Amino acid sequence: MIAVPAVDLRGGRCVQLVGGCPTDERVSLPDPASVAQRWWDMGFHSLHVVDLDAALDAGDNARVVAEVLAASPPDTQVGGGVRTRDRVETLLTLGASRVVVGTRAVDDRTWLERLAHTYPGRVVVAADVRGGTVLRKGWTEASALRVEPFLTALTDLPLAGVLCTDVAREGRMEGIDLTGVRSVVRASPHPVQMSGGITNLDDLSALADAGVNAAVIGMALYTGHIDAEVVARTYGSEE
Repeated sequence: MIAVPAVDLRGGRCVQLVGGCPTDERVSLPDPASVAQRWWDMGFHSLHVVDLDAALDAGDNARVVAEVLAASPPDTQVGGGVRTRDRVETLLTLGASRVVVGTRAVDDRTWLERLAHTYPGRVVVAADVRGGTVLRKGWTEASALRVEPFLTALTDLPLAGVLCTDVAREGRMEGIDLTGVRSVVRASPHPVQMSGGITNLDDLSALADAGVNAAVIGMALYTGHIDAEVVARTYGSEE
């Protein structure tokens, strides 16, 4: 398993939200490209970049995304408001290894199928979850989908993986829902990335034992609640 720092972008800054709530911002740092470079220099070989403004239909950070990609390690995935093929193409051209799609992937199966087959192994489907229900539109709306059948239905698509974020735990540093994690891993035919609630090295060890492919970490790294250098040495790469 690999640990992946999250670089969440809002208003041109690198931020961390609690519970996916735009009004509860606990971390705000200038120069996201420098933040990305710092994680790379520390020994993390993969990053997860999210344009929160685009995800929430509140503008975008397209210029900053480009700057972060230029400063990021070779293995960087980007998501947040990615709802057109043109945007996917732009991000891949800028250097993204994978593109993360959420709302439109949930709403438009035909579009997702075309996208996955056009860019095999380059698309990650985000299943942001609260109480087992898949969310949409930047975590602000619940869909009618339960996460396990939604993931199982992706079996025939040539995806790079799926990213499941436990939004209720995100940024709270209260630990992971290991039962939910195991259920997601069992249901998914694709490599699983998990996010939300990761607080300490025990959480990371439990995720690895559960069969998770990657752990996306935000608040615990940015606040120093978890020792970033230890995480980078232990889980920073797949080598």
